[in-house]
Amino acid sequence: MPELPEVETIARWLREGSPEGPALLGRTFQAVEVLWPRTLAAPDPATFIARLPGRRVTAIGRRGKFLRIWLDDGAVLLLHLRMSGDLRWQPPPAAAPHPHDRLVFHFADGWRLGFNDPRKFGRVWLVNDEQTVLGDLGPEPLDPAFSAEDFYARLRRSRTRLKALLLDQRFLAGLGNIYADEALFQAGLHPLRPAHTLTPPEAERLFHAIRQVLQAGIAHHGASIDWVYRGGDFQNHFAVYRRAGQPCRRCGTPIQRLVIGQRGSHFCPHCQPPPEG
Repeated sequence: MPELPEVETIARWLREGSPEGPALLGRTFQAVEVLWPRTLAAPDPATFIARLPGRRVTAIGRRGKFLRIWLDDGAVLLLHLRMSGDLRWQPPPAAAPHPHDRLVFHFADGWRLGFNDPRKFGRVWLVNDEQTVLGDLGPEPLDPAFSAEDFYARLRRSRTRLKALLLDQRFLAGLGNIYADEALFQAGLHPLRPAHTLTPPEAERLFHAIRQVLQAGIAHHGASIDWVYRGGDFQNHFAVYRRAGQPCRRCGTPIQRLVIGQRGSHFCPHCQPPPEG
């Protein structure tokens, strides 16, 4: 958390502006404060502080769960929010940073953008070649060039159980606990099902379910389930995630929870029958 829909929402708000602040697109950095040096994965704080001022934002996008901010000198600012990261605008007049701000970006008109991260797991890179950071990511699930046939071929090569595989960013970029659980429910597939056992129709069903839940998440500006991410309401439309013990919206069977790879997984035992054996 945040996952693909939440990061996509933040990217759109940074491009276009939001109720919380102006657009970042087109702005020029005036200064930057590094309040928690370990937030910077690359370069070192002194280089970061020296290099960023004077750079103008030319484009903003997303890759998997990474925010991508392109600068006018060809460099790319990459931000991974991880468990508790967020970006928060603070209007002028300037005041003290928000609690838990790890980086603060300053602009000429007095606005400031803070990288806020209570748990300190988030990371930021300023690189010339983004592939040094993003090169191992799998396909984008919403990419029009990524087909159901491609997805099936990738499933056939793995004996990993579905839930664990969907969380592997090298297999598919952007999915996390929420949308993996929701997609498996929509597809009627148990999270412990080995990936290579899916038939072509089952793989196609899961492919479209992943796209459906991600597109729904984006339409609802993501899910707001704790203090970390604000502004979305997809949490009001969960079918299984965090609904353990509650009746399935489809059949009424109580939703169950089990732990797979140290991550909680939610499913309906009736709508998502367990794998044989």
